[in-house]
Amino acid sequence: MMNYRILTILLAGFIFSAACDNASSKIRKTGVGTEVVTSDDHPVFKFESEEHDFGIIEEGTIVTHEFVFTNVGKSPLVITNAQGSCGCTVPEYPRDPIMPGKQGRIKVSFDSSNRAGRQDKVVTLTANTVPNTKILRITSEVVRKSTTNP
Repeated sequence: MMNYRILTILLAGFIFSAACDNASSKIRKTGVGTEVVTSDDHPVFKFESEEHDFGIIEEGTIVTHEFVFTNVGKSPLVITNAQGSCGCTVPEYPRDPIMPGKQGRIKVSFDSSNRAGRQDKVVTLTANTVPNTKILRITSEVVRKSTTNP
């Protein structure tokens, strides 16, 4: 009985070892691996500029800027999300795929209400690119509204 158990354990170990070796050799033979993810066929963002400075603005002002980009990759670019670093920074992005060679726009609005001082905000885009995120930056110097009456 003891020999039967030992034989069963050895046989199971041999089968498991052969199965693992067989699977890894198939992966090597078929070329499945990271090279699929880093292929040259993926979409690629190319922005005219990834930063914008609104300069000096008065507190309470809402300002907007459009970041223009081109898909310089070889497949359609799909943006799945755009998120501002706080509620004062609101991005709008195209919901339809941007075809290779075509342009898209990311409109970013910044509400300077209750935001006196230097402002550095980011918008994080998530897309089917490699890497899958892109950061856009906006800056401004917000000055307090004058409280004196003319």
